[in-house]
Amino acid sequence: MHDTPSEWPARAEAVARDVLAKHAADVDKQARWPAESIDALKAGGFLGLTVPASHGGAGQGPRAFANVVAKLAEGCASTAMIYLMHVVATQSIAAATGFGRRDQTLKDIAAGKHLSTLAFSERGSRSHFWAPVSQASANGDGYKVTADKSFVTSAGQADSYVVSTRAAGAADPAASTLYFVPKGAKGMTVAGPWTGLGLRGNSSAPMKLENLAVAAADRVSGEGDGFNAMLTVGLPWFQLGSAAVSVGICRSAVASVRDHLGGAKLEHLGQKLADLPNLRAELARMQIVTDAQAAFLHQVAWRMEHPQADTMLAVLESKASANEAALCVTDLAMRACGGTAFGGKLSVERNFRDARAGSVMAPTTDLLYDFVGKAVLGMPLFG
Repeated sequence: MHDTPSEWPARAEAVARDVLAKHAADVDKQARWPAESIDALKAGGFLGLTVPASHGGAGQGPRAFANVVAKLAEGCASTAMIYLMHVVATQSIAAATGFGRRDQTLKDIAAGKHLSTLAFSERGSRSHFWAPVSQASANGDGYKVTADKSFVTSAGQADSYVVSTRAAGAADPAASTLYFVPKGAKGMTVAGPWTGLGLRGNSSAPMKLENLAVAAADRVSGEGDGFNAMLTVGLPWFQLGSAAVSVGICRSAVASVRDHLGGAKLEHLGQKLADLPNLRAELARMQIVTDAQAAFLHQVAWRMEHPQADTMLAVLESKASANEAALCVTDLAMRACGGTAFGGKLSVERNFRDARAGSVMAPTTDLLYDFVGKAVLGMPLFG
């Protein structure tokens, strides 16, 4: 493939409009897996967006990724979340040069045959995803893992999971190892349904690992080096993708409010809602906040492609900033549309609920504020 970064957002906009948006309301209502949308992403080559060209992928970087995710989120935020987690897992696999199945897995991803995801967060350490309480135990030439994983996006649906656990014999929770676990592996089960307030289609369910056998060859990080892999690969791509989802949600809410104000009337006054200055002002505030976040998202993606001294600071800021913007924009959208939105007759009600997920998704906004404060003060982020 020789596509430029600018071509992918246009493709994403088309598939979001023609497929994702058509099924988004039903996916949300039924809290079901967005099968049609995921199939469209597979067929369109999106699963291999960031896979190196040497392995059949498009070889695109953070800017194309962020723009694609934002466009997808305009159509269906649940699908966009599934996709961003797939890309983060893909980047983790691509960085694991010692992983024996790396090349074939990347080729399968590029061919649209393989959807991956992460299984980092655990019930015991909650939003501190970098510190698993589970621990591998020696099992001959390999290991066994027992863990209660929480909020695993694409649980039961993904073809593989990048799983974290504390390294065997390690006392430090940060001394973790990442493993590649294929779908259907003995000892791995979905432990309950997903019935979230928002992002209802992303199957972010708990999963249970019971004496799950993993081999040394299944590692996608160095032994005990999972923490470093999470921070240098997983965290930046996740932060950027999560921020992009929030930007997409904002854009969707702005578009819905614009259409509502332009179409609804106060018939007894012979006025459209768009004739009311206060509602125009709220729409303006929404547009300004959304545009500001989109500009910052572009800047963070550029800094990831061209690392600067403050790149990690910008990465840490990106998710918190965009999540808070989405909360603000969707709250304004609900108020601007009043009872029509409250009654669930507009997509802004779904946008409102979807936006709430970002602030409580690890790392939470409160944690990120602490990280950003530490970074500004020159303090270590952990410990």
